Amino acid sequence: MAALRVSSALASSSTSCSSSSSSSFHCYPSIFTKLQSSPFWSLSISVTPLYSRKAKRMAHSIAYATLGLTQPNPSDAPKISFAAKEIDLVEWKGDILAVGATEKDVARDECSKFKNPLLQKLDSKLSGLLSEASFEEDFSGKSGQSTVLRLPGLGSKRIALVGLGSLTSSTTAYRSLGEAAAAAAKSAQASNIAVALASTDGLSIESKLSSASAITTGALLGIFEDNRFKSESKKPTLKSLDILGLGTGTEIEKKIKHAADVCAGVILGRELVNAPANVLTPAVLAEEAKKIASTYNDVLSANILDVEQCTKLKMGSYLAVAAASANPAHFIHLCYKPSSGEIKKKIALVGKGLTFDSGGYNIKTGPGCSIELMKFDMGGAAAVLGAAKALGQIKPSGVEVHFIVAACENMISGTGMRPGDIITASNGKTIEVNNTDAEGRLTLADALVYACNQGAEKIVDLATLTGACVVALGPSIAGIFTPSDDLAKEVVAASEVSGEKLWRMPMEESYWDNMKSGVADMVNTGGRQGGAITAALFLKQFVDEKVQWMHIDLAGPVWSDKKKNATGFGVSTLVEWVLKNSTN
Repeated sequence: MAALRVSSALASSSTSCSSSSSSSFHCYPSIFTKLQSSPFWSLSISVTPLYSRKAKRMAHSIAYATLGLTQPNPSDAPKISFAAKEIDLVEWKGDILAVGATEKDVARDECSKFKNPLLQKLDSKLSGLLSEASFEEDFSGKSGQSTVLRLPGLGSKRIALVGLGSLTSSTTAYRSLGEAAAAAAKSAQASNIAVALASTDGLSIESKLSSASAITTGALLGIFEDNRFKSESKKPTLKSLDILGLGTGTEIEKKIKHAADVCAGVILGRELVNAPANVLTPAVLAEEAKKIASTYNDVLSANILDVEQCTKLKMGSYLAVAAASANPAHFIHLCYKPSSGEIKKKIALVGKGLTFDSGGYNIKTGPGCSIELMKFDMGGAAAVLGAAKALGQIKPSGVEVHFIVAACENMISGTGMRPGDIITASNGKTIEVNNTDAEGRLTLADALVYACNQGAEKIVDLATLTGACVVALGPSIAGIFTPSDDLAKEVVAASEVSGEKLWRMPMEESYWDNMKSGVADMVNTGGRQGGAITAALFLKQFVDEKVQWMHIDLAGPVWSDKKKNATGFGVSTLVEWVLKNSTN
């Protein structure tokens, strides 16, 4: 089976880069796709196998990846060039000129003409057709609004007006602008597009840089489609995107590059979650982790533990969950170390890695159980590995990062974990299993102990852990749980940069009474009330008190029901948090 990869030579140590006078830049990837010389920096997306032919012969577990005879379609790698330019919008030539406009920007005078100077200029060049057509289309600049018009008179074949709402500066709004531009490019099969703001008044230099980054992110994620498992699909035609009017030079180039690096990780996270359980087994997920380490071997190393090695480490909680599956467990540990300089911080990212969760003997049943979506129960692992890929490209200094995933399946068989069983975690604590469908916390227990043993000073774990968190916060907000106010501030600050939504939940210690067992140290679930909180309290039992720790429950935002696709949630926030720790 195949995984869609994002690569650029800026993501590899064996590349060459140069600048051009228009503040665009180009690099020549040497990993997946050989590119021809271009005056712009290029992001290359290419399809590469999840495992090689040799790997197909390796083990019984990897053979299961061929269940259903599912094979990917061959796919050409789209190449997108980005450039930051300062030119007159009227003079720009290409397929689509997308202009982001706030509600204030589209205010009109008594003659129904635009008051905004830039829109006035475009309208004048078009003999008033822009104001007339946008009025007929009822375009008012509201967030989420967009209209694409084909009007003669400009260098661009089409002009798109995209609503930014009432805010003049918003990461979410500018990302939506990039997404809308990408959507217009898809619809029109455009190859060259440009994005600009109707007004940059009041935007600081830093705000302009952040806006360029958000537009780049929106465009890259908006153009991405995971078509690996479709019999027919359209190939993307977009070749270049110019960002106009937000400045030129080294700083904006760095921002665009950084956005592309993070998007590479987000896209990997999306495709890992999208891959079905008959393709992405624990062994294949481990192979993907090893490929990340191999690609960025100047800073990343991989250590994959098999069942025997996990047994020696006394990971009874993790192995009990994996016991019923024909696909053996694989414990993944990637380690990032900068190639030079002093290491000032050691941190760990731990992701829940259930490649499929049947619920075990407490099998998921009934409407709303979402058993058909339980391939996304490794969304935490996808975020962690996506962050590893992005950080392998960015290469921050001063920080050591451990990426840890206890990968397995929760299935049903005669060898499986039963309700009422007592299992022993690697820190010696015993757990009475009163619900086999509360399995993620059992795998995370041993993973957290392992992370502490690596000397991590700070740990963030991510998991699609509870339906209770989805009920509390809905489909777009992740719950965060931590005893550390300082860590909460750090991660929330990172999420504000990334645009991902987090909400801090209480760690109500009195609820621990519901987790007490008469025959073991604890049970693994405390019932329906406060289920997300008791799950976090359970995880806390496996973290050293001296370690700053946070649990992120991303069961809601890991998947988009509207798009029927993975979101890649968590990658961006993790990357920003690690970078913050690299500079402190």
